[in-house]
Amino acid sequence: MPELVLELNGRTWTLDPSRSYSLGRDPQGDVVIDDARVSWRHATITWNGRGWAIEDHGSTNGTYVRGARVQQTELTPGTPVHLGNANDGPRLDFTAAAPAAAAAAPQQAAHPAAAGWHAAPQHQQPQPQGYAQPQHQQPQQQHQQVPQQPQYQQQAHQQHAPQQQFPHQQGAPQQPVQGPAGGGQGYGDRSPTTFHQIAVGRVMRIGRALDNELVVSDLQVSRHHAEFRATGGRFEIHDLGSHNGTYVNGQALPKSGSAMLGPNDIVGVGHSTFRIVGDRLEEFVDTGEVSFSARHLTVTVDGGKQILKDVTFGVPEKSLIGVIGPSGSGKSTLLKALTGYRPADQGDVLYDNRNLYKQFAELRQRIGLVPQDDILHKELKVSTALKYAAKLRFPGDTAESERAARIDEVLRELKLDIHKDKKITALSGGQRKRVSVALELLTKPSLIFLDEPTSGLDPGMDRDVMQLLRGLADDGRTVLVVTHSVAELSLCDKLLVMAPGGSVAYFGPPEEALNFFGYQTWADVFSAFENYRDYDWAGRWKGSQHYQLYAADLDAQAPQSVTMPSPQQLNPKKAQGWGDQLLTLIRRYVAVIASDKGFLGLMLILPAVLGVVSTVIPADFGLAPPTPPSRFNGDAGTIMLILAVGMCFSGAANSVRELIKERVIYERERATGLSRSAYLMSKVIVLGFITAVQGVIICGIGFAARELPEDGLFMNPAVELCLSVIALGFTSMMFGLVISSLVKTAEKTMPLLVMFAIVQVVFTGILFQVYDSPGLEQFAWLMPSRWAVAAAGTTLDLGRLMPPWDHKNPDNVDPLWEATVGQWTLDITVLLLLGIACGFAVARLLRRHEPEVMRK
Repeated sequence: MPELVLELNGRTWTLDPSRSYSLGRDPQGDVVIDDARVSWRHATITWNGRGWAIEDHGSTNGTYVRGARVQQTELTPGTPVHLGNANDGPRLDFTAAAPAAAAAAPQQAAHPAAAGWHAAPQHQQPQPQGYAQPQHQQPQQQHQQVPQQPQYQQQAHQQHAPQQQFPHQQGAPQQPVQGPAGGGQGYGDRSPTTFHQIAVGRVMRIGRALDNELVVSDLQVSRHHAEFRATGGRFEIHDLGSHNGTYVNGQALPKSGSAMLGPNDIVGVGHSTFRIVGDRLEEFVDTGEVSFSARHLTVTVDGGKQILKDVTFGVPEKSLIGVIGPSGSGKSTLLKALTGYRPADQGDVLYDNRNLYKQFAELRQRIGLVPQDDILHKELKVSTALKYAAKLRFPGDTAESERAARIDEVLRELKLDIHKDKKITALSGGQRKRVSVALELLTKPSLIFLDEPTSGLDPGMDRDVMQLLRGLADDGRTVLVVTHSVAELSLCDKLLVMAPGGSVAYFGPPEEALNFFGYQTWADVFSAFENYRDYDWAGRWKGSQHYQLYAADLDAQAPQSVTMPSPQQLNPKKAQGWGDQLLTLIRRYVAVIASDKGFLGLMLILPAVLGVVSTVIPADFGLAPPTPPSRFNGDAGTIMLILAVGMCFSGAANSVRELIKERVIYERERATGLSRSAYLMSKVIVLGFITAVQGVIICGIGFAARELPEDGLFMNPAVELCLSVIALGFTSMMFGLVISSLVKTAEKTMPLLVMFAIVQVVFTGILFQVYDSPGLEQFAWLMPSRWAVAAAGTTLDLGRLMPPWDHKNPDNVDPLWEATVGQWTLDITVLLLLGIACGFAVARLLRRHEPEVMRK
């Protein structure tokens, strides 16, 4: 592998084949070029196994060889390369000690099956016909007539030639290679990161631990993850019970399962993929240099209305893409389609030429999503919130020191290390958004989506967040941000403008967008969208020169024919076991509650007040059954009514906001492998314990000054009554979770909570006769207070302690109040069954807030 000598402006660099070299204006780059026409990170020079090559990274003004703009090409000694301009841009000259092709020829001949898995051959994009210097005229504002094609659109400057070529344009096959399993898709334009020889009879174990034959330094990979087996000329991959799963062609193997591998099959382990070529194993590490494209995305809702129409665009590697558009232009729908949360009804989303929908279970680990709302518990400290997130996302065999090291690394990268001991609520809006980004960076995603990250921020914070995203892209990630802010669009590499109705109105460099529309400000553009909603903005875009430059080649590709796997196959693996997830969620939930001293105090004061209120009523429970002349204690039922309704209110109030306030957090964590049942059980256990403590407080205060019966049905009467009240609180808490899972906003929970409490008052059976009332009695069976008061009534023998409803027949009492152990047990059992039924209902309702591609 010969060294290469680079000459620029009288300076020379000797390039070593063992590493790559970055060119651009970035002072941290290897070759710094101080010229405004050169992008910040313009291109990279690498040895690709056959020769030296230069690859353009979606630069604004392009890379040129012999006057033609290129995306990637092999370097020939004596042939200069110009950056930024084909004629007078900075000129790179190259000389080599030996022909580069000679070094790679034996290797290529030895492995003919690897064709198409090495760097693409030299490819030069010819300059489109008709390019000329544009006439830079001041665009005229147009308010009262349909927008006209601006003169700028009819001509294009030479420097605005296509900025990227996708795999199918770089000499790779037009369609991904399909393996026998129908899903094998590789990196058609990339060289393998490393090679490993496979001997017959050899077992190669892969994992994070150093005792593996293939060590993968990725926290998404288990310590001993999987192993390759070569027996009798056949190759097999065997999962070793990994936490995040082993994938073949994007489909997860069963835990500890195996699969035979063909020549086109792709094995995914964390951020690495493997392919067997001949007698060697080729490894490809996803370090962020990935292309991403959407082709012909269309979303149709009930009634046949299309809210996303034939959206096609391609994202260069390591770039920042802005998405803007007026309300109703489908930005949120587009984001859900791009991330797989709500797959498009038609079209494809390709992650480095792999179908995201079909391989969602594997590729979701490489995609980060930051919703508009914060995805962290604001009551926690920054470091604590990230610690629990890391425990949920990393495999169960990850050491605490490994998680802590990764958290510290992310905090330093985002300059949050000085804030790590602060509560998230104490941070500014921009810093809170950085913490949300930090959570996503824990797993080192190559592709990051952000939904309105600058919403509600002042202009200074807006710029700070956009500069953060610019830095993330420059550090080797592809970032796509949906935003309403247009102040910092110049930081983006490309801009996607959505028109009303969900179609593309423009895609290209942000600095050319206003000239394309023929307006001076974005306010004018958005006004035009509103005033001319029936105008064919998509047709105008597709008839423009910009479309030919930036989207036509990709748009010409027919969508892939994809048969979606079953939802079970698409569901992501759980990084931790169910029990470990439950324990982590309980600890986090307790930490969140403990950090809110006001909430803790309210939970203790509320039952105490309700218990004190019940003592105002002067009555005793201990009166003996009446004998003629009859003496009844009518206030006993009133006391139980107050206690029961108070417990209903306390229990439901504990939970009525808990799911709605964490909805965004749940949606994101569910997409990364959170167990729905573990999440729900963590709420039930913690809130159930709190409710039980409240029940003890209410009963302790309410019964302390009362004369209770000397004997209960089968235990101390105070204990029996307390169990009835606690069971009522538990079931009411479950009803509160149902309300929280039903509503769309937290503001709607309070009216429903009040309504729930009032309805319980009516159907306790204390205010009027409920039994022997057809229809009414059966409806009352659905009310928790009906069964709780009935259980207390069996202990107190309320049927004889209270005045009879039928004075002519005093023995006609409520059958649910019969003072027997069997009746008490039945009342408590039905009460608890109502709570369990609510739990199943909540689990079902939670499905609505999960990625559609995962729903069973």
